[in-house]
Amino acid sequence: MTEPTVIKHPEADQSLLIERLDDAIQQLQKAPSFSKAAKAGRLYDAAKRILHLPNGFDLMMAYIQQIEQAGAFDNSDYATPQILIPALTPQALSSSYAHSVVIEALSEIRFLAVAKQQYSHPEISAEQAHHFLTQVLAVNLKRLFSVADEAERELQGRLADISRGLLTHLAKTIGYEHVIDQLTDEIWRILQQRPIQVDHVKQMVTQIAICRQNPDIDMGASGQGADRLISSLYGPTQACREDPGVDIYLQRLMTMDNAALQYEASGFARAMHDTGLVSPYHAVLLRHLSEETDYLLSEALGLSTTGRDCLLSYSDLVRAIIAKAILPETAQGIYGLALMLERGILYQSPMAPSLWRQLSLPLSPAAEQRLNSLFGDTPDASSRLLEGVLCMLGQPLGIGQGNNPTCQSARAISMWAYNDPDYLLQMVVWAARDDEIIMHFEGQAISSQDSLSGVANHLPMDLDPVSLILVPHLDRIYAEMGRCCIDREGDPHRWVNPEFHGWWCGRGFSINVDVASGKLMQLEVFLRHFYASYHPYYNDNQPLIHPQPAGIAVTDSALRFVGWHAITILRVTLDPENVMRVYFYNPNNDSGQNWGDDIQVSTSGHSERFGEASLPFEEFASRLYIFHYDPLEPGQFALVSSEELQRVIDRIHRSWGANRLPELDS
Repeated sequence: MTEPTVIKHPEADQSLLIERLDDAIQQLQKAPSFSKAAKAGRLYDAAKRILHLPNGFDLMMAYIQQIEQAGAFDNSDYATPQILIPALTPQALSSSYAHSVVIEALSEIRFLAVAKQQYSHPEISAEQAHHFLTQVLAVNLKRLFSVADEAERELQGRLADISRGLLTHLAKTIGYEHVIDQLTDEIWRILQQRPIQVDHVKQMVTQIAICRQNPDIDMGASGQGADRLISSLYGPTQACREDPGVDIYLQRLMTMDNAALQYEASGFARAMHDTGLVSPYHAVLLRHLSEETDYLLSEALGLSTTGRDCLLSYSDLVRAIIAKAILPETAQGIYGLALMLERGILYQSPMAPSLWRQLSLPLSPAAEQRLNSLFGDTPDASSRLLEGVLCMLGQPLGIGQGNNPTCQSARAISMWAYNDPDYLLQMVVWAARDDEIIMHFEGQAISSQDSLSGVANHLPMDLDPVSLILVPHLDRIYAEMGRCCIDREGDPHRWVNPEFHGWWCGRGFSINVDVASGKLMQLEVFLRHFYASYHPYYNDNQPLIHPQPAGIAVTDSALRFVGWHAITILRVTLDPENVMRVYFYNPNNDSGQNWGDDIQVSTSGHSERFGEASLPFEEFASRLYIFHYDPLEPGQFALVSSEELQRVIDRIHRSWGANRLPELDS
């Protein structure tokens, strides 16, 4: 009887794979700098095979210090681990390019080795590494706990095993309890900014709830801070505490008297205003209460005197909006409706008729298709769009640009919702009904249908319903306005911003960068002018009346220039510590950014209103490169102390202006 033939899989020969890895490390270490990239590819290929082994991550832990010192991370962001951003790891781990997944995995293994004090790293401490990894796990929680879907399998194939295996290894080594607490803190930080788009937050809350119910996951004492988040979505009140389903909850409501209904209404309102999240059960209650008294409706919306008076004045309109737009699938619109009533904007004479028009607005096939492709066809596209309108009118500072280079369009939409809401509703009508927006630039009509491509090179899809309809049109128009200025000297924002945003945008314009050369120019003049225009100590205490567009030079935590970015200056005033701060709107999806040089943008704790970001005046000025002002009220150049101005100029010189210093005359 012959022996059966044993077929050895190449990846099963662990000693051979380790030998190849050793050889790849040595080759990379010996390679000159100009050829390291090619040699690194060989190392990544060897590492990929080892990471597929059952004990692959432990093996790589033993080699990671050698791998880094050989130069595997050279000439990339990974070479400076102290500036890496956990929020970017999901994109790398979901890549279909093997080397992207492998280098990300190696970087996380490096952090784990440092956190476990197996590797003493010169740039990061064990505590910093541990904190970084808990954030990585927090933002990858869905991948950690959910099964791979078809899209992931098709896109990544076996690479997905490395990504998921890495996260599982990290979680088991660090402990799930750290992940949940970190994730809970991150959710509260995001919600403090009150974004309109909260689907990703709801998914994270759902994952926490699933974790807490999973007997295989030992969470210890962690996750207690998530109770309010979970209950706000799945059980804000006693009648839906066990998450019975909307049909059963409606049956329970039918049997309640007014006292019980009031108890339900106040419970939902507290949860909604506490978190900014709205439960699907809240929509069931609100639809039921729309047939009851205005008082119960007001209680369910959590309205103050202003909002209650607005509800009483426009009761029929509010009930029609609830019937059309407030469903379990669109429950987030309740928060928008409540805040819209609190703003009192229905008292502006065009608003009520504009909303009545919106209720019966016919959508173009293109607009309907875009909404259905992103949100599905239940409820219908017009109801989904009306939910978006409510959120935008209630939360004008909660608008985000998504993962798109369309900060100009997002800023304009926010400014209109904040300052000119009936104009925003007119824009929505043109875009949704006519599939065209026409704006004017210095008397010349510009059509979004006739314009060439805009800043975005593909149609943005990760947006709220209103932005989904408006941004493609506005993006093309803004770009076309820029093309109208192509032959003019200087920055086109000087002429485009006032025409695009509205009459309240200052026609005066100041910039501290020479457009032709990219070099800094007249920094001191620019800063003195900015202080004179906006700082209450130097402008006769004149408050900012209308929000003004401005441009900032964004830097990362290592002071490297990232890009030009559009923001809105909202107000300048003293914070509770008597520090003069600039409060501004940032269309970026998360305003709490680290811009380096100890400039940490604040979103709460310094009297910020929901959606505002803020910085001390001096720090903000160090990242400003464009601002508008009223040329009829220019003020005098501020008599700012030379010491303060020099501090601002020094911050510019050591960050985004480091490579923009003007050449000295010889």
